[in-house]
Amino acid sequence: MNVQGRTGSPGDAEENRQQEEFRSFQRTVEIISGKWKGVLLYQLISGTKRFNEIRRLCPGITQRMLSMQLRELERDGLVRREVFPQVPQRVEYSLTAWGRGLEPALLSIKVWGEGYREGRAQSETALQLEDTAVRSSSGTANIPE
Repeated sequence: MNVQGRTGSPGDAEENRQQEEFRSFQRTVEIISGKWKGVLLYQLISGTKRFNEIRRLCPGITQRMLSMQLRELERDGLVRREVFPQVPQRVEYSLTAWGRGLEPALLSIKVWGEGYREGRAQSETALQLEDTAVRSSSGTANIPE
């Protein structure tokens, strides 16, 4: 209610709804942002994995970065870390219910990425063919760039 005791206009309600949706989306992006978090979540879709197994599946990630990213995903409730009391210590990671909730989005991103990569490759090929045709017609086909 406003100062005069009346409720806001329907436009205010719509604006509040849009702001709330934006905040939800922004928070989600913050939680899964980073070079490796999406990749780690994607790798865990197929099931529980041990630390070194995840590391092998993600070439290029350092042990420190993997540990940090998994810790953040655990803190945010997307990944479960289970430590087994044995020597040497065994630690397994899996998706929580909240992490599983991201599965459709992650798989959609994967499909989009495949299409984007193929589309870009086709565009690059078309641009190269067009460039070759322009050079040929202008008589500069053999001039190096």
